[in-house]
Amino acid sequence: MPGKFLKVRCKECGNEQIIFERASTVVKCNVCDAILARPTGGKAEILAEILEVLE
Repeated sequence: MPGKFLKVRCKECGNEQIIFERASTVVKCNVCDAILARPTGGKAEILAEILEVLE
């Protein structure tokens, strides 16, 4: 089952960016370097606010 992309908002600076829900590496905010997602072996632990699920 393929993963989905998520539009998220950084809780630190409010930047919006698109990330993969099954990220295999730490995903950081492009603006402030806050961690948005951590890998867990399957779906990533999303630490940002999820705004939209993209198909």
